[in-house]
Amino acid sequence: MRKVLIRLRKERGLNQATVANELKITTSYYGMIEKGVRNPSLELAAKIAKYFNKSVEDIFFTCTNNNALNAPQDT
Repeated sequence: MRKVLIRLRKERGLNQATVANELKITTSYYGMIEKGVRNPSLELAAKIAKYFNKSVEDIFFTCTNNNALNAPQDT
């Protein structure tokens, strides 16, 4: 989640304060979400996804560990 949010924000040339203002949250709270210190509510996650024109899954449920995808499954 952290890398995705930072990448989306930077690709658009935005700073944390601008995004936070648009989402009607504090800059410090948005920063904590980006750092992974705080998790957004489902409602806020949906607002963030809509703001970046992405799905909630694309932002908050990305797999960053390819080994997890290739790990054998218990049957």
